[in-house]
Amino acid sequence: MLTKKISQFLILAGVLLFAGCKKDTFKEEAGLCPLVVATDPENNQTGVALNQEIIITFNKEMDPTTISNKSITLEGPAEIVGTVSYSGITATFTPGAPLATSTTFTGRVKTSVKDVQGNALQEEFSWTFSTSATITPMVLSTDPLNNSTGVLLNKTLSAKFNVAMNPSTINGNTFTLNDGGTAVAGAVSYSGNNAYFNPNVDLNLNTLYTATITTGAENVAGDGITNDYIWTFTTGTQTSPTVVSTNPANNGTNVPLNKVISVQFNEPMDPATIDGSSFLLMDGTTAITGSVAFTNLTATFTPASNLSPNTLYSATITTNAKNIAGAGLLNNHDWSFTTSNTTFNPTINLNSVARFGMISGQGVSNNAGPSQINNLDVGIYPGVRTSITGFFSVDGGPGLIVNGGFYAADDAAPIPAMLLQAKNDLTAAYLAAEGAISPAPATVSGDIGGQTLPPGIYKSTSTLSIQSGNLTLDGQGNPNAEWIFQIQSDLTTVGGAPFPSPAGGNVILIGGAQAKNVTWQVGSSATVGDYTSFKGNILALTTITMNAFSQAEGRMLCSNGAVTLTSTNTISKP
Repeated sequence: MLTKKISQFLILAGVLLFAGCKKDTFKEEAGLCPLVVATDPENNQTGVALNQEIIITFNKEMDPTTISNKSITLEGPAEIVGTVSYSGITATFTPGAPLATSTTFTGRVKTSVKDVQGNALQEEFSWTFSTSATITPMVLSTDPLNNSTGVLLNKTLSAKFNVAMNPSTINGNTFTLNDGGTAVAGAVSYSGNNAYFNPNVDLNLNTLYTATITTGAENVAGDGITNDYIWTFTTGTQTSPTVVSTNPANNGTNVPLNKVISVQFNEPMDPATIDGSSFLLMDGTTAITGSVAFTNLTATFTPASNLSPNTLYSATITTNAKNIAGAGLLNNHDWSFTTSNTTFNPTINLNSVARFGMISGQGVSNNAGPSQINNLDVGIYPGVRTSITGFFSVDGGPGLIVNGGFYAADDAAPIPAMLLQAKNDLTAAYLAAEGAISPAPATVSGDIGGQTLPPGIYKSTSTLSIQSGNLTLDGQGNPNAEWIFQIQSDLTTVGGAPFPSPAGGNVILIGGAQAKNVTWQVGSSATVGDYTSFKGNILALTTITMNAFSQAEGRMLCSNGAVTLTSTNTISKP
């Protein structure tokens, strides 16, 4: 019977499409990866006729030269001799003699089968059926495979059964691992027809190991596997990379709709493997489009448009993500989060430049002291990487970036295109702030220190300063309250005293006001004074300077000139 739940097939096909197909060098991927979508007999079918032909149906046309009795096999107590033919999208295995009575058989379609575009089956497909009224429990497959070499030292072993097993019989007595005559200590678990052995410590390098599933492993009916299942493998010298943190965290809530999704790894990764096939974002079964970037230890996914409100999203780093040595994650890393239920869209939308805490045209420098940028990236365009100075991961300087990366115009593709888009989005945001007219702008001038301002647009036709006292922005209980400061020339704050001095220069938020909703459009240059606590996003045309010990909850975004940190500054994501 050639039946299959079409919804299950479509979901599986979609997942494989987004994950990318393994294919031969110089071959072009076209469409979905090849899949086995039906078999006759079906999985775990009983009472199969002794003269049964074995039929395998694929989801697409396959390369006939890859369909043979080497890539499609049938096993009983021993391998069954037979012939293999192929027509349309169907392969047929014809046994050379009638099948044995009262026997459970295993069919296998191996990863050497390929479609006509050269895309290989992603993993071996196996299933069982029986010529009797019952199915004998057996091990269908293992990971690592028998006789594998170069196995990762932090590998968790797994064995897949053909039927549901009694979990109480899957334990340290029935699933063992040995290094010669020495037993390896580890934790054994069982889930969804799969048994797992997780060694307590990393395996030894370049060592032959023997794994065993004993006849004590029983199905739910109390029947054990017929014989001990034994396989061997040899380790290599590598461990797999791991994901150490995600932002948002797993099960995070109230996530902003313009969130840039980020992942931090425990070791340097191969940037060529961090792309749309290894970093996925899904709304149910719908893939979210966006751009993927990687620098240092951090990968980021920037959605092409704002996420939907009050929506559960799932994110995945697949095993296609590999470290510099070519070792991939052992398993996909999955997590989920829920967006905020607000549909508030600020008048000034930063779009892709929102990922940056500092961006400039000519240079980014940290002149002295352990300055720090938190949860934001640093970029320069059209300037080059040598124009980013004073940071530990760039030139050994004292500056640090936490959960972010550095990007420059001379980095490898697709970084320059990403930076160009960010600068274009900065220009658009600058012009939107400069031209905002609703509500009608209120005129401000000189020193606005000591004032308390409600939400609105404030326009200065010359320079503007915050000096004689703190500037307080009162959200009046509205977390979506917005401020736009239109400054024709320079912006300057003057603090002049160590924290937590209340004297002058600081920007204070009250009444639910949020720094992310405060925009400072500066027609020339901005200077954040000594010891100033600043709030909001500066969009400056020329230069931005943060003086000694000043700190900002916001962004320093400069279109043409340079962004300079003078001494021990902090920039945190608003």
